[in-house]
Amino acid sequence: MFSGGIVTGPALVAIFILAIAVLLLLIIKFQVNAFVALLLTGYITGVVANMPLGEIAQTVTDGFGGTLGGIGMVTGLGVMLGKFMYEAGGIESIANKVLKAFGDKKSPIAVAISGFITGIPVFGDVVYIMFAPMLKVLCKKTKISMVTFACAISVATTCTFALVLPTAPPLAVAEELGIEIGIFFFYALISAFVGMIVGGIVYGGFINKQDQKNNHFYTFDDLDEEAASMGDTTGKERMGALKALSILLVPIILILLGSFVPLAAGKEVPIVSFLGNKNFAMLVGVLYAALVSRKYLTKSITTIMSEGADQVGLILLITGAGGAFGKILQATGIADYIAGTLSGFSIPILVLCFVICQIIRCAQGSTTVALTTTAAIMAGTIATSGVSPILCAIAICAGGIGLSMPNDSGFWAISRFFGISVPDTIRGWSIGGFVAGVAILIFVSILSLFQGFLPGLM
Repeated sequence: MFSGGIVTGPALVAIFILAIAVLLLLIIKFQVNAFVALLLTGYITGVVANMPLGEIAQTVTDGFGGTLGGIGMVTGLGVMLGKFMYEAGGIESIANKVLKAFGDKKSPIAVAISGFITGIPVFGDVVYIMFAPMLKVLCKKTKISMVTFACAISVATTCTFALVLPTAPPLAVAEELGIEIGIFFFYALISAFVGMIVGGIVYGGFINKQDQKNNHFYTFDDLDEEAASMGDTTGKERMGALKALSILLVPIILILLGSFVPLAAGKEVPIVSFLGNKNFAMLVGVLYAALVSRKYLTKSITTIMSEGADQVGLILLITGAGGAFGKILQATGIADYIAGTLSGFSIPILVLCFVICQIIRCAQGSTTVALTTTAAIMAGTIATSGVSPILCAIAICAGGIGLSMPNDSGFWAISRFFGISVPDTIRGWSIGGFVAGVAILIFVSILSLFQGFLPGLM
């Protein structure tokens, strides 16, 4: 557009800073939807970097389509699968089963594990809505701090959202880095569990000790009616916990087989690769979910699938727009220049992945935007780093967990649903998520020492 060629050198850093500033201004100051803000910022970045106008438009289109092409079907089918579990009462059955197994005294552990499991197939807000009345009653009954419960469930669900397939953010990272989905899922699931334990349970226990010492409690005096109706308020039969878990396990097992069988056999096994394809495995999972949940449903299967499709629309748009912005950063050379400049400071690649993602996450609020942008920036550097791309992907995802600020809609969802103050939301969720992210970073750093021996990492 301007005279001369595309911008190069240190000016790219200034353009990147300007791009992030514009993105933050649009989302935070002017309350522009993240989807529109990302697309607009991508176009502005391309123009300022002096890309040919035709290339800008095509790059945005390619980035958007390429991202959705890799994750669209899996995400849509994953939401439908979770919708069947929720509507059939399976999510509630899993939560009740775990809570009963641990008892009142260890209820924060049970809450964290329940949130971890149920956060895989359904969105965090749905889990919060379902658990909030139960947790308020538990808080009143056990005298355990409500901030501890909020920490346990919010950290657990966000660990799964940021790391565990079939949610959109880790899918987008895996697609950008070109890594094997099944192997990534295996190590990411373990890493997310580590984050949940440290950030949700251990740190949550520390909060409870603080609140007990300071006599800081929420009384929830209006809960008598909720306490009286803690049982099944609808009277309808619910799906059992084991049957609900089987819905989760069917696609997971297929995907894992598709990744690890060829690895063990040392060659491609066509039938296993077909069955383990992420799109086919999720389709099988949805069909199985529809079949086993049918008798527990009060809505038609078609209605549930339609509601699931409606629910996933904006998430896919935001994820695709994040991919488009990332593609612009790559095409302009900004991603490579920034990654190369930061590498010159001798920062370990895993730490670099985590820090960049954490800064973007803290600045603009969205985990999805942070993960897709960081993956685009770091893809070239990761490919030549000598460190497993699987571990780098997990480090990026870990950076998207913590330091949620009031510019994040999830921050207000947690504060509102659990009835806790803004300072307590920061204590329980923002810091708890950061502790979980750092724990995961330390865990993958340890794994990197053994990446030559662990299966699938190199």
